[in-house]
Amino acid sequence: MMYDRILVRYGEISTKGRNRNKFIDRLRKNIKRALRDYPNAAIKAERDRMFILLNGEDSEEINSKLKDIFGIQSFSPAVKVDKDLEKMKNAALELFKKIHQPEQTFKISAKRSDKTFELDTNEINSEFGSHILKNIDGLKVDVRNPDVALQIEIRKEAAYISAETIKGAGGLPAASGGKGMLMLSGGIDSPVAGYLTMKRGLEVEGVHFFSPPFTSERAKQKVLDLSEQLAEVTGQFALHIVPFTEIQQAIHKQIPDNYTMTTTRRMMLRITEALREKEGALAIITGESLGQVASQTLESMFAINEVTTTPIIRPLITMDKLEIMDIAHKINTHDISIRPYEDCCTVFVPSSPKTKPKLEKVQNFESYFDFEELIQKAVEGTERIIIKPASERAEDLGDALF
Repeated sequence: MMYDRILVRYGEISTKGRNRNKFIDRLRKNIKRALRDYPNAAIKAERDRMFILLNGEDSEEINSKLKDIFGIQSFSPAVKVDKDLEKMKNAALELFKKIHQPEQTFKISAKRSDKTFELDTNEINSEFGSHILKNIDGLKVDVRNPDVALQIEIRKEAAYISAETIKGAGGLPAASGGKGMLMLSGGIDSPVAGYLTMKRGLEVEGVHFFSPPFTSERAKQKVLDLSEQLAEVTGQFALHIVPFTEIQQAIHKQIPDNYTMTTTRRMMLRITEALREKEGALAIITGESLGQVASQTLESMFAINEVTTTPIIRPLITMDKLEIMDIAHKINTHDISIRPYEDCCTVFVPSSPKTKPKLEKVQNFESYFDFEELIQKAVEGTERIIIKPASERAEDLGDALF
């Protein structure tokens, strides 16, 4: 027996109230985009769950796509059967034979939302368990840790039978909760911060500070490649490339060496704030992890934050480097991030950056030079690029070749 549908469970979306349909609609659109290569698959969204009707498409391939979509708590390949007891028992046995391996144990898990059905949940468990035991030799029941958990759900319109529950990515549907601007360097941390923010439902656009000739085109390409990976989540990723050379040169001319990193971050935040307002975003996202480097001590963040009242989201703030690297490996950004091409922060890093900068001191140093004109020039000269996922780019290339 082939699966004919996949049952998708919402998880956190189910806690939403009147605006639940907005989240469901966004999830449906995200799933539709992910399954663009499976034209026969049809999505049917309901208030408490979603069905993907396979219509002959390969369930294993679609399963692999669904695992990475935010907003899905879990999903189960299933078959739909009329609520006729004999038909249900035969369908359950046929499905069980398809997936069962010798020496494996099993149990039946019944759920009956249609209370008019002739058997209650205990009776369903007993009836179906007995039927399978009679027809398969040497089979044993294990209700605590079974190898196969056959699930039978009785709903108003039909019965659904499945044999596996696959964990989803969780979170909220990407791009369902407003927009944030991600300060995207070429390092390990910021792409992970962007990914985790997407998991909480934000649409994310990147802001990268580019300082030629001190930073190379290969460093810029690294950020473009990181953006391609982030684009896999939502289908595209907007990257703003900010010309930052003049500002950095002015900083190193006007600001004492041990305070240049503090002022550099303040200028970056001021530019990101201007771009946030221009793009209609509501937050700024950073890859800061408390105490990891000089600019990420509590004193540094206090001095740097002073230039904006915009909410700053720091998903990595309590994570250590190994935790962040684990996620980077998972989302395929780690190997890109460790390419040996430096961004503007690492090229211009002072030998002894201030770890506990004083706000009044950095304000005083900056007061001797008017950075506003350079900031406006950088904002006006920012290049905005829409980046597609690497997988879609490969498909487009294949289409062009043939």
